[in-house]
Amino acid sequence: MPENATEVTAAGIARLAGVGRAAVSNWRRRYADFPQPVGGTGTSPSFALAEVERWLRDQGKLAEVPLRERVWQAVAGHPAGAGRALIHVGCALLLVRDRPTAWLELAAAPDERMAALLPQAMEHVLTARLGPAADGVHRAGAPEPTGVHTAGAQEPGDDHTAGAQEPGGVHTASAPESARVHTPTAQDLLPSVPLLRAAAELAAGIGAGQAFEFLLGRQLDANPRQYTLTPPQLAELMVDLAEPPKDADRAAREQPVRSVLDPAAGTGALLRAVGGPAALYAQEADPALAALTALRLALAAEGPGRAAEGPRRAAEGPRRPADGAHRAAPGPTVRTGDTLRADAFPELAADTVLCHPPFNERNWGHDELAYDPRWEYGLPARTESELAWVQHVLARLRDGGTAVLLMPPAAASRRSGRRIRAGLLRRGALRAVIALPAGAAPPYGIPLHLWILCKPEPGVRPAADLLLADTSDLSGPAPDASAGPGRPPGGKAAGGKTPGGGRERFDWPAVRSAVLDAWRDRADVEGVSRVAPVIELLDDDVDLAPARHLPRPASGGGASGLGEVRERLTETLRLTTGLVPPAASPAEPAHRPLTTVGELARAGALFLHSGTAVPGSTAAPVLTEHDVLTGAAPTALPPTGEEAPGGAAADDPVLLEPGDVVVPVLGGGTAARVVDAATAGAALGRNLQLLRPDPAAVDPWFLAGFLRGTANHRQASSYASTAARLDARRLQLPRMPLAEQQRYGERFRELAAFEDALRTAGRLGGQLVQGMYDGLTDGSVTPG
Repeated sequence: MPENATEVTAAGIARLAGVGRAAVSNWRRRYADFPQPVGGTGTSPSFALAEVERWLRDQGKLAEVPLRERVWQAVAGHPAGAGRALIHVGCALLLVRDRPTAWLELAAAPDERMAALLPQAMEHVLTARLGPAADGVHRAGAPEPTGVHTAGAQEPGDDHTAGAQEPGGVHTASAPESARVHTPTAQDLLPSVPLLRAAAELAAGIGAGQAFEFLLGRQLDANPRQYTLTPPQLAELMVDLAEPPKDADRAAREQPVRSVLDPAAGTGALLRAVGGPAALYAQEADPALAALTALRLALAAEGPGRAAEGPRRAAEGPRRPADGAHRAAPGPTVRTGDTLRADAFPELAADTVLCHPPFNERNWGHDELAYDPRWEYGLPARTESELAWVQHVLARLRDGGTAVLLMPPAAASRRSGRRIRAGLLRRGALRAVIALPAGAAPPYGIPLHLWILCKPEPGVRPAADLLLADTSDLSGPAPDASAGPGRPPGGKAAGGKTPGGGRERFDWPAVRSAVLDAWRDRADVEGVSRVAPVIELLDDDVDLAPARHLPRPASGGGASGLGEVRERLTETLRLTTGLVPPAASPAEPAHRPLTTVGELARAGALFLHSGTAVPGSTAAPVLTEHDVLTGAAPTALPPTGEEAPGGAAADDPVLLEPGDVVVPVLGGGTAARVVDAATAGAALGRNLQLLRPDPAAVDPWFLAGFLRGTANHRQASSYASTAARLDARRLQLPRMPLAEQQRYGERFRELAAFEDALRTAGRLGGQLVQGMYDGLTDGSVTPG
């Protein structure tokens, strides 16, 4: 194998072939010619990518590796590590975007010559977009381990205020010192040249900014525990909350955000969501991550003579001031260093601060920062690092400026923070506490809060109320009131909750609408929002958790809605009774000739497809594993740009057709769903197998019915220590003429309708029972 050849893990092979990791393990056991490991460990071996591609093609399991997958595998297998590879790619993509002619000239040279010439060309675009090196050392000097060059001393006048910024500069700093993205040397770049050529080819198709977003996103997904991630939908919501409310005057609404700070920038997701020309400021403790953030923001910003490539910028277009003259946004300023201990922007007075701070830090600087002037509302306790971030944010706002922070729910109610919370209320600095549903951001198991703050203006009377909003019940689309037997209401329980929950079922449009309406209207809405007087909240606990102050609405829509629920349940039970299967006629077990799904697939009687889509990764609704198990309608969420698992592009999913049969491949239960006209057109979700029968050879209901046999599932499943996995090719069904299949299929269809009716009756019954309990306990229903 050539030195520095790209390697790929078993998970990467599964992504290439669009299968699960269990399939790769089976291939290694079954095929003697499967490529041997070339690295890694005994439990996590790695293989030569070229050998794997050749083997997959020879086996007919791979037609062609998508370009984006090839580029990512080159990044993941880079000898210097994926982080350094992404920095090289980011520098090259800046060159591709800003100086395309120069790039084409360089790309025409041999690899060694190209590597020798790239540093000077990269230095030119890095200086233009990211600012010159501060200490006079040329960027092409000896590389530092982090890939970010740290200046030895801060330049005079390097402090940035809201009204001053270096033109086009993206800077990073350690403490008050500044740091710059380091220009790779020719020696560094030589192993990366094939990667850079491929990345440029990818950028030619989807744009330099989107190419970098894809590769960075893959790196973040592959190492979720190394990064604090902010989902893009949440980032956009936080940006929108920082905009002037809808009752503000027109001139204020049209004025673009002038300066936006993120003091805990992480991967730069919050600042990337900011639309229009804005001076972006960021601080991040990790120098390597700060370099990636700087490149990400630079590539998302407007290039020469073109619109910005960020999702919100692309949708909105460049904002123009009232005079109609377009003013380009100044370049972002990114610095390194511990924000609380060594603030890089001590003189900054930003219009807006967006922050997703680290949670539950114990070593945040409590002892050494005891007399810090930022603690206007009191010294935070050692266990209240989040309240230290709240006060830091307020200290970096201009008078009247707005901040939006993502906070853990405990920060609203811990007794150790009640004195600071009381101070925030008395001075009118805290304007809203909004509870999000569990799953909005990591950690996904708890309902996080959004705190909206406004820095008090001298001479202005503090606000006398606080908005409390709770959207935790909006974790799934509302039930379909028109649903009846045979057409389940989306698989949701009463109140819009989705059994099982999970990120894939998160209904961001409903949450976004509810949060923005609550913030902009500042009105009392039963069960959703309340404008509470500050004096009412200033008790011994100063508990600001919205759930404590917002009584939940009664299940079933209150006493007035229970009558309608009862009528629907009565009608459903009546129809269900009519669908009860007739008495079974005992008979001796039949011994019929059998065939398997794999044999039918080889004969062309049906086709197999594996699902990879997730809700929000495509414009089409996605039929998920949860939908199949519960009889729910496909999940319809707006596209988020997330790539589907398994390596498939989000814009190239497997779409369902009437008569398709879908079975889950995990869990060990028996389930199969025949796609009808209402479900057709949806994308096939992950962990699902699609069987598309030829209607002239196999009846779909006959196929689905026999696939649900318990003994059939057992013999076709493999069992691991924690889960069972179904091999659909091993499922069996009897050989029968089509007319006989259709006779069985009709009975299976009747059983499916009865099952749907039972599901609907169970949901309505549960809703009625809980509604009666709620009504009797809150007094809205009398027992007599």
